[in-house]
Amino acid sequence: MSELKQLYAEIARCQKCEIAKLRTHTVPGEGAENAEILFIGEAPGYHEDQQGRPFVGAAGQFLDRLLTSINLKRDQVYIANVIKCRPPGNRDPLPAEISNCRHWLDRQIALISPKMIVTLGRYSMAMFFPGKTISKIHGTAQTENGVIHFAMYHPAAALHQQALRKELEADIKKIPVILAQSKAAANPPPPPEPQLKQLNLFEV
Repeated sequence: MSELKQLYAEIARCQKCEIAKLRTHTVPGEGAENAEILFIGEAPGYHEDQQGRPFVGAAGQFLDRLLTSINLKRDQVYIANVIKCRPPGNRDPLPAEISNCRHWLDRQIALISPKMIVTLGRYSMAMFFPGKTISKIHGTAQTENGVIHFAMYHPAAALHQQALRKELEADIKKIPVILAQSKAAANPPPPPEPQLKQLNLFEV
């Protein structure tokens, strides 16, 4: 069993929050254990709670289409949430719940060691862009400790506000460009070999 799957088993036993008593399944996350890109949403919804998998409802289907637009599949990235249990009635996660789950997310990040963390929605954004507003910083990136942090709206927002769909579609197209630029900066091409001047034997 991988360290990540061992972590899933620990998460499944967690009872720190009251909502643990109401869950059908914990939703730790899924995807490639060595993924370059880690997407972090907010909290599981009804379908996620039923299946124990993140982003499997309508918002997840839209996320799949967004990934396809940059030639990626779910099994090539990693997808998680800020909290691992569904809040009743799909309410927003409470500060205590976010705090209680933070160490699970931190351990996931350490195990996966992604090159890029994409925050989906304001709750995950607040962890990496404290004090910022998503309407102002979506589609922008910052690098901290060698990891790129990139902010996006939550895919569910586009289901309720059509205007945000184009924002999400435009923002996700920036991801491969930013990753490529980061790799190029980390691995610059070697300097060209010095050219020896050819002597012209006929010169006087």
